[in-house]
Amino acid sequence: MPEPARIDSNLADWFLDARVREGKGERVALHWGEERLTYAEVRALAGRFANALKGAGMRPEERVMIALPDGPSWVGAFFGILAAGGVVIMVNPALEPSNLAALFDYTGARWALVDEAVEPLFTEARQLAQRAPETLALGGGTFGAAVAAAAEELAILPVHLDDPAIWLFSGGTTGLPKAVVQTHRSFVNTTRLYAQDFLGYREDDVTLSVPKLFFGYATGSNLLFPFSVGASTVLFPEKPTPDVLFELVRRHRPTILVNVPTMVNQMVGHPEATGADLSSLRFATSAGEALPVPLYHRWKETFGVELLDGLGTAEMWHIFVSNRPGEVRPGTLGKAVPGFDVRVRDDEGRDLPDGEVGRLWVAGDSRAVCYWRNMGRTREAFRGEWFVGGDLVSRDAEGWITYCGRGDDVLKVAGKWLAPQEVESCLMRHPAVAECAVVGVENEDGLTKPIAFVVAREAPPELEETLKRHCLDSMAPYKHPRRVLVLDDFPRTHLGKIDRGALRRLAVGATETAP
Repeated sequence: MPEPARIDSNLADWFLDARVREGKGERVALHWGEERLTYAEVRALAGRFANALKGAGMRPEERVMIALPDGPSWVGAFFGILAAGGVVIMVNPALEPSNLAALFDYTGARWALVDEAVEPLFTEARQLAQRAPETLALGGGTFGAAVAAAAEELAILPVHLDDPAIWLFSGGTTGLPKAVVQTHRSFVNTTRLYAQDFLGYREDDVTLSVPKLFFGYATGSNLLFPFSVGASTVLFPEKPTPDVLFELVRRHRPTILVNVPTMVNQMVGHPEATGADLSSLRFATSAGEALPVPLYHRWKETFGVELLDGLGTAEMWHIFVSNRPGEVRPGTLGKAVPGFDVRVRDDEGRDLPDGEVGRLWVAGDSRAVCYWRNMGRTREAFRGEWFVGGDLVSRDAEGWITYCGRGDDVLKVAGKWLAPQEVESCLMRHPAVAECAVVGVENEDGLTKPIAFVVAREAPPELEETLKRHCLDSMAPYKHPRRVLVLDDFPRTHLGKIDRGALRRLAVGATETAP
C-alpha cells in the first residue's frame, strides 16, 4: 500500500509566516540601505506579490523566473510565488539576451519578474526565444502598480513537501548549467541539519553575503537560514567589492559573512585590510570553489575571524560537508554534516579505504528530483537514495574530507594523477599571485600538461619563469605548470566561478612552446 499523499508546510509558511505566528513579527528581517523591514512587513510584501501574480493569471505549479537585484522586492517576490503555489526559477538579472533566450526555451517558465532596468534585455531575449515567458516588470510599469495596490493578506497554498519548490542551476565550471528540480523538503531539511544544528544560526545573528540571492548558496545562508530562526539579513544591490563589504560590515555589524574564495582573496589583498574591523563576525563561510590553504591562513591572520570551508551542490541544494565553528582543519572540507551519509567510492560504486581518492556519493533528504529534460544525466547522477557527482575527494580515518578536484578537471601527467588544486595552492603562496587556476591541455604528442593562469599583483618580465621555478622548488617536477599565462581577470560562469572550459580553450596552443 503506497503512503497516502500528505499535505505539509509551504516554504513561505515555514520560513516567513511562522515567524509572525511565533510573535516575531516586529523583529527586523531585512536591512536595506538605511531601511529596515520587519517580518510582518516582509509578510505583507509577499502577500502583495502573491495577490498581484494571481490577479495577472498565475496558477499553482507554474514556473516563475525572478530576475531582480537583491532587495526587498526580490524577497517579497520569492515568498509570494511560493505562497501562491508557484515554482521559483532564480536567474542572474545581468545575463545576456542570448543566454536568457536559451533559459526561456529550456525552462518553459510562463512568467518572469524583472527589474525595469533590465526589461530591454528581456524584450530582446523574447524575440530570440521560441517559448518566452510573460514579462512582469517592476518599477513604474503596470505590474509594479499592481503589486503596490494589491492586498497584503498572505494566503499560503498548502503543498506536499515533495512538490517542486525551486529550480537551481548546477554551476559546474564549463558555463553550461543544468536545471536541478528541488522540493520543499530539501530546503527544510538542510536548514535544520546544517544551519540550525551544525552552524548554530540564532535569533540575534545578522548575515551578509558576497554571492547574490539567485545563487543557491546565498539563498540559504543569507535568506532562508536567518529567516528560520528570526534573525536579520543585510541586502545590497551593488556589485560586491572589498570597499563595499568593509563599509557594510562597519554599518550593520553582521555576525555571519557568507563568502567565496575569490572575494576572500580580494579582501585580504586590499590596501586597507589590516585596518578593517571585522570583529562583529562570529564566523565566515566559504564555498563555491576550493579554498587554498595559504588563503585560509592569510584571512585568519588578517582578520582574526574563523573561515569555514565546505562543499555543497545544487543537487543536494546546499552544504553537506563542512568545517564547523571551533573545529576547523585547514586544507579540508571538514566532515559530513550529521544527517547526510557521505561515501568515497570507486567507479563501480564500491567503498574505498580511508586515504584513497574516489568519487563523492551523498544521501539525505535534500536530494533533488532530477535534471530538467535530461534523463541521461539524471540516471547517472541520481542512483536510488544517492547523488553521485563529479567531485573527487578522500577521507581520513577521523572523517575529515579533502577535496581533490572534479573528475573532469583532475589531470594525468606523466602517468600520475594530479589535482589542479595542489598546483594552485603552491602558486598562491607566491606574493606576486593574486588569483590562479590550473587546467590541463594536450600537447602535439597527445600528452597532458598543466597550464597555469594567474592574475598578478605585479607582473615583472620574468614572472612566468619565476613562478615555474617556485613550483619546481616545492613540488615534484611533473606537477609544475609548463606555462604560466597572465590575465587581467578570469572568464566566469553565470554563477561567477572561474570558467575552466574557457581557460582550456585559451590554453590551446600554449603547449607548443612547453618543454
